[in-house]
Amino acid sequence: MTEINLLDQHTIDQIAAGEVVSRPVSVVKELVENAIDAGALTITVEIKEGGISFIRVTDDGQGIEKEQLKKAFLRHATSKIRGAVDLTNILSLGFRGEALSSIAAVSRVEVITKTSKNLTGVHYVLTAGEETELNEIGAPNGSTFLVKNLFFNVPVRRKFLKQPPTEGSYVTDLMERLALSRPDISFKYINNGLTRFHTSGHNDLREVIYRLFGKDIADNIIPIEAANPELGIRLSGFLGLPTLNRSNRNFEFFFINGRYVTSDVLKIGLEDGYHPYLMHHKFPFTVLRLTVKAGKIDVNVHPEKMEVRLTDEKEITKFIAENVKKTLDEYEHIVSTERVNKPKSPPVLKGTPEPFEAERILRLKSTPQDLVVREEPVYKLQGKKSKMQEKTQVLQESLQDIDFTRLYFTEQLNVFEDKFLSDNARDKYQILGQLFNTYWLVAIDEKLVFIDQHAAHEKVKFENILREFENKTINSQQLNPPLVLELSNKEEDILRIHHDVFIDFGFEFDDIGDSSYALRAVPADLFGLSEKGLFHEILDELSELSGKEVYDLVTRKVASAACKASVKANKSLSLEEFSALIDQLMGLENPYFCPHGRPTMVTMSKREIEKKFKRV
Repeated sequence: MTEINLLDQHTIDQIAAGEVVSRPVSVVKELVENAIDAGALTITVEIKEGGISFIRVTDDGQGIEKEQLKKAFLRHATSKIRGAVDLTNILSLGFRGEALSSIAAVSRVEVITKTSKNLTGVHYVLTAGEETELNEIGAPNGSTFLVKNLFFNVPVRRKFLKQPPTEGSYVTDLMERLALSRPDISFKYINNGLTRFHTSGHNDLREVIYRLFGKDIADNIIPIEAANPELGIRLSGFLGLPTLNRSNRNFEFFFINGRYVTSDVLKIGLEDGYHPYLMHHKFPFTVLRLTVKAGKIDVNVHPEKMEVRLTDEKEITKFIAENVKKTLDEYEHIVSTERVNKPKSPPVLKGTPEPFEAERILRLKSTPQDLVVREEPVYKLQGKKSKMQEKTQVLQESLQDIDFTRLYFTEQLNVFEDKFLSDNARDKYQILGQLFNTYWLVAIDEKLVFIDQHAAHEKVKFENILREFENKTINSQQLNPPLVLELSNKEEDILRIHHDVFIDFGFEFDDIGDSSYALRAVPADLFGLSEKGLFHEILDELSELSGKEVYDLVTRKVASAACKASVKANKSLSLEEFSALIDQLMGLENPYFCPHGRPTMVTMSKREIEKKFKRV
């Protein structure tokens, strides 16, 4: 039998750190939650290089006593609970007591902290879990944590971190959720020197939504309030109007007792309530906050504490679904160019206080909000237009959704391949006319060809876009005036990461500040569509993709948009228009299927027709 060894404390600490600290966002989460539990009214978070090289969390909370500071960095040392019995009645965000010891084990940590009853603060420094400095320092009330060079002593783990912009986007997501969970706290978030958002702490959830996601979303949400005393549950928050639908669940935010959670119970209840209002595979924007009696929820399920268990799950699902539907039913959904009593966007604040500024906090909270103005930060996208990174063949492969239609019509393709769509055959066409304002009938030799005008035009537009992309000659159609896009912080991060992909496909846009962008041009073949909706839809689905997958996704979206931009069924075309469409089809390598796999044309031979009439 292999000898059993007792691990040294250093190794034990690094193993424990791996369970709690997986990437920079884990550090930010633990430190901010500790600040919230310490009663902070203002919290500032700053990161550099995605949080890998630098994280700062500053708060105006209770601070840590000098005598307690060393104990705080021991494993399983916590002020949140005293024993196992407390696990059933947890009201704080953190309680395990592993965070600080785990963070210190894999980084260089500096702490400056002071309590209100002490005249001076404490400066404490640890490197890889070992104390290197402890002295008194002048400091305001509260705590500042600096975490530098994460995983410097665990190079294997550091190697598996993603690129700084991606790691930073995870922190951005977290900060948005934290700001939504506590509108009564003023959050300031700085990423690489740029202030991404700054909330007021006035306990106005709509104002937080406005600062995070922009005016378009803040103006199209409706409040929801409901309670069930028997279940011991209260529901509040905002529901997005069905027009705010997205292609994924990235904009569904759930909070239970102030904690951001992921829960199938809440998700199913929400989407059941929206069912009459949304198409299949479309999801709403929503911020739902539930208050549940402590004994009815178990948060001690997962180390990150985002997964929870609830008692009375079926009843809670039904409660949410019924009240979401009821709230939506009571709103008049008739689209109008001018909505009556449209809520005003929250005012822009000036000088939202930093931590430690207690007097200004009180003064601002007593100042009428419509009298203050804040200068908004201006961001600029960096980077030049890149070379195409993927070949068109790879893009087309992502669209090869082979189904029974391809197999069924293979034989028919062979009938007119190199015959029907050729220069020699063109003079033999006998265009008989349009059927049902959708299909064109063309006779040639002893065959009758049915052409679906929508599928054919869709194929032409899509092939044109791919050819232009391959030759780097995509034509852009200028938009006059430009469309203004208000992006969330997450969307802005995605746009920065994949900036070159949009440029390669013919999109042109400028950063005009305050998380807003002017969309100045789109691919010419997609002009006239809902350009703003297409742009948001692509951003929605790029969040977890990289490399080839990014180009594949954009290509699929372009194919779908080409479908929408094509000549529709039930539209009458002139003979000249249809003749031009045939000429365009002749120039394609594979004109027989639209990008979604449906046939553009089918044929019936003279013999088949005669068999129908019992002539043969």
